[in-house]
Amino acid sequence: MSFLLPIVIVSIILMTVFLIGFFVIVAPTRKGNSRNRKVKVKDRAQILKEANRRLAQNPKDAIALQSIGELYYSEQNWEKACSTYALLSEISAGNPEMDEFEINMRYGVTAIKLDKFEEAYRALFVAHTFKQDNFEVNFNLGYLDFQKRQYEKAVALLKQAATQNPDHAGALRYLGLSLFKTKAYRDSLNAIRRALDVAPDDKEAIFALGECYYELGQADQAIRVFTHLRADPQFGPNAALFAGTIHLNQHQYQKAIMDLEIGLKHPNIKVETMVELKYRLSAAYLHDQEISKAVTILAEIQSVYPNYKDVPSLLSKYRELNSNRNLQTFLLAPASDFITLCRKVVMTFFPKAKIKITNIAVQRNDYADILAEIETTKWSDIVEFRFIRSSGTVGELMVRDFHASLKDTKAGKGYVISAGSYSDEARKFVEARLIDLVDKDALTKMLNSIDMKARTLLDE
Repeated sequence: MSFLLPIVIVSIILMTVFLIGFFVIVAPTRKGNSRNRKVKVKDRAQILKEANRRLAQNPKDAIALQSIGELYYSEQNWEKACSTYALLSEISAGNPEMDEFEINMRYGVTAIKLDKFEEAYRALFVAHTFKQDNFEVNFNLGYLDFQKRQYEKAVALLKQAATQNPDHAGALRYLGLSLFKTKAYRDSLNAIRRALDVAPDDKEAIFALGECYYELGQADQAIRVFTHLRADPQFGPNAALFAGTIHLNQHQYQKAIMDLEIGLKHPNIKVETMVELKYRLSAAYLHDQEISKAVTILAEIQSVYPNYKDVPSLLSKYRELNSNRNLQTFLLAPASDFITLCRKVVMTFFPKAKIKITNIAVQRNDYADILAEIETTKWSDIVEFRFIRSSGTVGELMVRDFHASLKDTKAGKGYVISAGSYSDEARKFVEARLIDLVDKDALTKMLNSIDMKARTLLDE
């Protein structure tokens, strides 16, 4: 029997080696038994050695592929893990011995890490058919639907994910962003607030919070958010644009100018954002009577986008205003300066006549009516002037209203004076009436005449 002893010893050694190899390679193949398994350095070398040996014999060896897939996944080696799980996804289809859910879920996650969104979506969709209540699958599918702009689908999946894991900042963030895209602003606001409770430094979520406030008409809260983000390198230009727009709407022009100028100081702004910042800045300058600055900004916009919005017409209009101080006063100055200029026009309207202004009425800064007694060497009468602060087209209704005013004041003659033009209907209405229409060209000559007379008086 002694001659059998060496054979028994060799058999025991071979059995031990076999069992070690079995547990190193086979153990990871059992469904879900090694998700959090930590691989030691010496185990890693053994796993790779045994797996490569098996793959050399069979490139689609499921046991070997799952073993190295588990290893690469735990090491976050996404490139190798993704290619491994892609192969496993193919060979696991319909194989009851393999965990199709786990394999496709991991394939989808690794594909997302590599921005392979189409592959990720297919794999996660397969995983979702096995388990509809898995957080990781619901979250990642919802994220992919968001990226594909399928916001309704994203909301359904992300709501489920957020219910399963209420403290997951990513699920809450993308749920909030998806709700915003579907215009469910109040629900979006609540989700984003919860996301910021978990991750308060998430600038994208903060910006979205400001957008929600803006869409809900909560301007004060939106201003606080966008003002906070104006200096941020990524979100600063758009935050400054929002802040400037809100201040423009509130007629706070100096604040709007500050917001928009801060936005333009950022380097590497997208051209579209830069142009819109400048467009809003030019509007703020115009409202603030800074015509020269507005013209400069509008010219810069036109050099980039020649036909951007109404820039060509604005530039044409305000270049002329910039060179004609009286016309600028007529259209844009405060009411007191406008009335002073209108008085000057009336006092010089009839050369060598005695003129006495008896009444001035201003209507919402849109127009002013001036009543005057005129006496010349040939005639005397009561004359009413209506000065309209517009560079557009004056219609028949305005002229009819003025005709009614003439009857009330018992004026014998009336003049409508505008920095724009008149409609055909308005011109037809005055044909048989004692009303004259003065358009922009005639008004400009009057305004230039005022300047000439003022210079003559100075020279004398």
